[in-house]
Amino acid sequence: MSYFNSFPLMAYDMKGDQNYKLLPNILKRVKLRSSIRSSSFMFDNYDVKDGERPEDVAYKWFGDAKYHWIILMTNNITDRYYQWPLSQPQFHEHLTDKYGAGSEDDTHHYEIPQASGPTSSRDYSHMVEVNSDVDNVSIITNRQYEYRKQDEYRQIRLLDTRYLNTFIEEFENLIKA
Repeated sequence: MSYFNSFPLMAYDMKGDQNYKLLPNILKRVKLRSSIRSSSFMFDNYDVKDGERPEDVAYKWFGDAKYHWIILMTNNITDRYYQWPLSQPQFHEHLTDKYGAGSEDDTHHYEIPQASGPTSSRDYSHMVEVNSDVDNVSIITNRQYEYRKQDEYRQIRLLDTRYLNTFIEEFENLIKA
């Protein structure tokens, strides 16, 4: 099943000349139920490897790259280019584009830890942004900030393969409703 083949068709006049064509209604959306999203027994944790694309992960996990949309949907990724981890070359290019050459290691913000600590080595939820005049402040550079975001994007959840067909059926029913 192709992702866009499930969408209902709509008449669309592309040129404004009253010549309508039937196209998939890509504005139609289906949202993953919060009860499913929070259900840990239906998902496995996965760390996206450097350079892996959603299609690569889908092929590895489901045996077919065409299910990449399931990975994006179940992880609430609406922008495949900015909510998916970048490869190392893309990351360096992103830093330069966003902050300018030579500014990648400038200060992004300052932070201190809260009383409650991290739950893992990649957990920064216990860090609080503060002003630079606070005691024992840590400087976070643009590079560190962006790397943390990439690290978050790397941690995804994959739908247990036992639920693949049920998930697809429910998606098809909902998108056509």
